[in-house]
Amino acid sequence: MKKKQTLIIAEAGINHNGNLKRALQMVKIAKECGADIIKFQTAIPESLVTKTAPLAEYQKINQNKNLSQLNMIKKYCLSFNDFKIIKKKCDKIGIEFLTSAFDNTSLKFIKSLKPIRYKIPSGEITNIPFLKKIAKFNKKIILSTGMSNNEEIEYAIKIILSGGTKRNNITLLQCTSSYPTPMGDVNLRVMDMMKKRYSLEVGLSDHTLGIEVPIAAVAMGATTIEKHFTVNRNLSGPDHFASLDPKNLKKMIESIRNVEIAKGMQTKKISKSEIKNIKIGRKSIVASKKIMKGEIFTKNNLTIKRPGIGISPKYYDKILGKKANFIFEKDDLIKLK
Repeated sequence: MKKKQTLIIAEAGINHNGNLKRALQMVKIAKECGADIIKFQTAIPESLVTKTAPLAEYQKINQNKNLSQLNMIKKYCLSFNDFKIIKKKCDKIGIEFLTSAFDNTSLKFIKSLKPIRYKIPSGEITNIPFLKKIAKFNKKIILSTGMSNNEEIEYAIKIILSGGTKRNNITLLQCTSSYPTPMGDVNLRVMDMMKKRYSLEVGLSDHTLGIEVPIAAVAMGATTIEKHFTVNRNLSGPDHFASLDPKNLKKMIESIRNVEIAKGMQTKKISKSEIKNIKIGRKSIVASKKIMKGEIFTKNNLTIKRPGIGISPKYYDKILGKKANFIFEKDDLIKLK
């Protein structure tokens, strides 16, 4: 049976900077890089934040630091009609469309697009009314867990399950909501705890610089990887700096696919590719000096050397004490008959 591949989400987020043309370009790039899903963010700014909500420190990078969070979101927002066009493009070229809703109106709109799954961002994990609405859809749900503790995660799962979503439809993503995330704050091992504690599939929403962490996460059992990307890391906007460029997105995905193959199975056996090297790499029992016919094999006239085409060293103790039936020159392979 073919193993299920890691689900790789190329997170466009708001890295389109409110530009539909760039968003469509990112769809094409994500597909070409080998991503399974491209993800965006959908919100009505006034329904998401108050007028006085400040920017996070990371949101002040590469843009006007005096912007309010509301005005920043307005600046980088796409319209509902834009998302219809994006969804159509995704369907046409064969990449799954996904977008996170940040308010009820946006959620209702996203539902009308008939997505395969829903993504609940970290900031909504304690938004119980919102979780209840999504739970009623009984669709696949990816729940990010940034800025949350075990108690909050457990309660969110309880709400989603009680709302009508089946357990096997939920995937938990370990996430650290820090941009970029310091390596010491990643905590990949918590995925194993989550998997055992909640009996759910687990993955990683990664905000570190580089590609090492998501690759390691797959080696440790992540079934979903989410990673931000951009067409240009030097563009104005809050997320570009901590995102991958297309070249590194492709490299990350290729590396993950290689790791999936390399993980193998929990059975130790000789692989097809190494069979040809057994005779070269292993050793045989050979004469360490000239041995006359009738002479007794001892530790003084036997040694062990490559190649492994003669009697295996595992029989060394059984050979000791036997009589030589032939004359052997130094380095001759020992044979009994």
